[in-house]
Amino acid sequence: MVSVQESHDSNPGRFQITRPYYTPPPSSAASSPSRFQKHLGRSMRTVRSNLFHSEYTDSCSFASTQQPPTSLLSENLTDSVIDVHLQQLATATAKSKTSSSTVSSDDFLGISQVFSDFSAYSSDISGELQRLACLPEDSNENDSNQEQKPEPEPCFGFLQRENFSTEIIESISPEDLQPTVKICVDSLSSSSVAVKRSAAAKLRLLAKNRSENRALIGESGAVPALIPLLRCADPWTQEHAVTALLNLSLLDENKPLIAGAGAVKSLIYVLKTGTEVSKQNAACALLSLAMIDENKVSIGACGAIPPLVSLLINGSNRGKKDALTTLYKLCSMKANKKRAVTAGVVKPLVELVVAAGEATEEQGAVGMAEKAMVVLSSLAAVEEGRTAIVEEGGIPALVEVIEDGASVKGKEFAVVTLLQLCEGSARNRGLLVGEGAIPPLVALSQTGTARAKHKAETLLGYLREPRQEASCSSPK
Repeated sequence: MVSVQESHDSNPGRFQITRPYYTPPPSSAASSPSRFQKHLGRSMRTVRSNLFHSEYTDSCSFASTQQPPTSLLSENLTDSVIDVHLQQLATATAKSKTSSSTVSSDDFLGISQVFSDFSAYSSDISGELQRLACLPEDSNENDSNQEQKPEPEPCFGFLQRENFSTEIIESISPEDLQPTVKICVDSLSSSSVAVKRSAAAKLRLLAKNRSENRALIGESGAVPALIPLLRCADPWTQEHAVTALLNLSLLDENKPLIAGAGAVKSLIYVLKTGTEVSKQNAACALLSLAMIDENKVSIGACGAIPPLVSLLINGSNRGKKDALTTLYKLCSMKANKKRAVTAGVVKPLVELVVAAGEATEEQGAVGMAEKAMVVLSSLAAVEEGRTAIVEEGGIPALVEVIEDGASVKGKEFAVVTLLQLCEGSARNRGLLVGEGAIPPLVALSQTGTARAKHKAETLLGYLREPRQEASCSSPK
């Protein structure tokens, strides 16, 4: 066995991937530069990050400086191997100053056109609904579930902010990362919860941004090894595993692999039992898988919609947004629309619309109301949805948006939904007239967006029809 110094002397260039299993002596940490000192890691806090905004951080920070207890030493050896390997790879890359393996901003944008802010520590996929419904994006969200700490993890240098920022990891080629990924995948089957947690956390970070790393990890057998951890009793292991799968699912080639390995039911389990962050990331992972039409049917059939409705009702603003987006995607299938109505989704959606009218100065509430109206419009495509929207007070809520709403887009979504409710029902037209909808509709037909004007004019045409004639030609 050679020391760290001997390894450096014998190979001053790139770390040889044929010798990835070197285990440094415990004293090697003391001889390292202060910038790369290894610390006993405390719990990994969920850090909100954004690929395109510099105000968010891209790595985790560990502050404890105490030495690991002897009982944890054997568990820490694998981590030390990974840390030394990545440290040497990163150092070699920094010395060579090459950019051949660095991901450009164009590559980031090309990872997935339907996600605006996926990362290892973020599940904000409001960009999906923004793309589908042309809604403004609201990125002011708060971290959650940070008040508790798990048992000490065998994470020394790898997840330290000072040692391995996202940029450094991205500078290491997938070929050089392959031995490290293999160690992490093998560690997912360890008998130690701490080792499994640490391995899942590292895969989560490695899959954060680069499609090449996602492909490598997917091909290395990580998916079937991560799925059992979704049912782990340790909440932080579960959180790392679900977020790792979320990040891996952003690569299209991994979606069938994840769904085929039976991840859907386990993701739904996380949606029911996980921490707030785990639930959010489980919802986003289901959304990612739902980009494939066949998966929409299986996700709905496996029971994902009721816990998504629960997240919509009881979750944080971030959780509500994730639930709304996933429900919208799933409800493009007729069977899932009916499941959503049966699960009671209409009432909280209408409440979000009403809440925005009571808080017109709060942009977050307005944005949530817009998203809710997009989902209501989708549900109004089936009879069960139209009936539920009317029964839950949707007509007066939507009329209020048209009359007093602060959002131009919100008014457009409201009139589209009202048109769906009224074009086949004389009864609903009567209810709409009774709510005093004609004056605001006339105003909207003159001042709204081009689409809103057209829909308002069409709806006014329905309302001007003789009541008896409409009732004879339309079901009540």
